[in-house]
Amino acid sequence: MLHGITEVLIRLVTTLNLNALFPQGLDAFMNASSVTEFTFLGLPHAWSIQLFLLLLVLACYTIALLGNLLIVMLVHADSHLLQSPMYVFLTNLSIIDAALSNVVVPMMLAELINNVSTISFGGCMAQLFFLHFLGGSEMLALTLMAYDRYVAICHPLLYTTTMNRSYCIKLLASCWAGGLIHSGTQLVLILRLPFCGPNELDSFFCDVQQVAKLACTDTYITEILMVANSGLMSLICFLILLVSYGVILNTLRGHLKEAGRKALLTCSSHLTVVSLFLMPCLLVYLLPFSSSGRDKIASIFYTVVTPALNPIVYTLRNREMKGAMGRLKNKWFFFHSWVRREKA
Repeated sequence: MLHGITEVLIRLVTTLNLNALFPQGLDAFMNASSVTEFTFLGLPHAWSIQLFLLLLVLACYTIALLGNLLIVMLVHADSHLLQSPMYVFLTNLSIIDAALSNVVVPMMLAELINNVSTISFGGCMAQLFFLHFLGGSEMLALTLMAYDRYVAICHPLLYTTTMNRSYCIKLLASCWAGGLIHSGTQLVLILRLPFCGPNELDSFFCDVQQVAKLACTDTYITEILMVANSGLMSLICFLILLVSYGVILNTLRGHLKEAGRKALLTCSSHLTVVSLFLMPCLLVYLLPFSSSGRDKIASIFYTVVTPALNPIVYTLRNREMKGAMGRLKNKWFFFHSWVRREKA
């Protein structure tokens, strides 16, 4: 299935008048890449460590799926939250996190349970594409949420008119479009490289750093372009977030009333999520390509741990989400009581 998806992506590249990127043609590219599969070497072989990783990854995967789907359900079931742009953006972030956890974690679980340590060339390209598509979309989603808080706190009188439904839809569309452009660029850069030699990845999933190192040609320029695409995108989003929250915190300074404390709590939750996701990304993509244990730990953090921590941060520390959970619980009990009365 993944191979079929990648074939579609490759054909899409050619139909978008990007054939100049493949001067020898698509068939020549496919012939130059004799590698048909990649082998992962990133996971430890010690049984005790594998068991620990299996339990950790399985727990994070379960929390990521159930927690993020719970947020989506709570927001859509609560008319009050659904009218708030902040919670619409939070729903968007939860959808991205739930999808992102399915890009890497299932393959990692298969590696740990069944010792499946290989992936087809097409599957690797598909995993790389969706990883950067969802990762880029998440960076932009976090930036949009910071912009939403900036308008709400620093320009409260203009918030309702500025963050209207039409404008929010455009922001969400730009978030996904930006992720698609970012990921498409990474895929094109990788597809231009010939793979004819070793096929062992010192990682537990396919990403641009490790895959590019296996190309049987000089990849210096390609690595620079990839760092510019991923690293600078992470850095720019991070700097925008820092400036936005610096202005917000300066505005909130001295406002210790209930509204000020509520806004500060919301911003602190968002800053926690931003740090958990963007700091590992900066560590991995802004520095030169390497195979260090540092990169592996950072990769595990933003692909496995962060999608599970986001719903915990936003639900346990958010009064509105707790209230929505209580209202949904009451509706559930009311529905069951009504069903029992009808049966009686």
